[in-house]
Amino acid sequence: MESDNYSLGARVFHTIRENILSGKYETDEELKEKTIGEELGVSRTPVREALRQLELEGLVTIIPNKGAYVVGISQKDIRDIYEIRSRLEGLCARWAASYITKDELDELDENIYLSDFHAAKGNAEQVVELDNRFHEILYNASHSRELKHVLLDFHHYVQRVRKITLADTQRALRSNEEHRQITEALRQHNEELAERLANEHMMNTIQNMDSYGWDNLFQERK
Repeated sequence: MESDNYSLGARVFHTIRENILSGKYETDEELKEKTIGEELGVSRTPVREALRQLELEGLVTIIPNKGAYVVGISQKDIRDIYEIRSRLEGLCARWAASYITKDELDELDENIYLSDFHAAKGNAEQVVELDNRFHEILYNASHSRELKHVLLDFHHYVQRVRKITLADTQRALRSNEEHRQITEALRQHNEELAERLANEHMMNTIQNMDSYGWDNLFQERK
């Protein structure tokens, strides 16, 4: 029974967090326990607990005697996340260069081939899914559960912006070419090169967002 309650609470938490990060709930929007509970078919208790957890993550602010409100992800948050990711993705690639297997390299090759195909066709959803999978393979290959956990969280936090930027065919193709270069460094087990390329891959994303225009990005998030 305890595990059932935990799984219910976790599902409520992840659903609300997903709705915040995807833009369903806008910044400063009030999150009403009763309304959310009715939408999810649960009582107010797991919703209340989820909101408290989300406050600890900085996605929600709870004002006593008033309610819970969406904080969301700001421009600075996104830039900070990518700056941090650039270092951690580099470390991940360095470690992966030592541990990566032939099967993982084969999967990366297939991922890159499919990404090129879907980017050229303008299939943005498939490109984003393949991008997710590329990084997941890399995280697994690092053989570090802690690093994987942190990077998956960061990767998830910027999903809305990633969907917007990867919808641009040229950026999607350039991003995939960067994936190809990282894969080749991993194939050579070149730790320093893999780290540098993975770091640059993240920094290129920031530069792309600068070129795209932060105002445009935040308008599209609404």
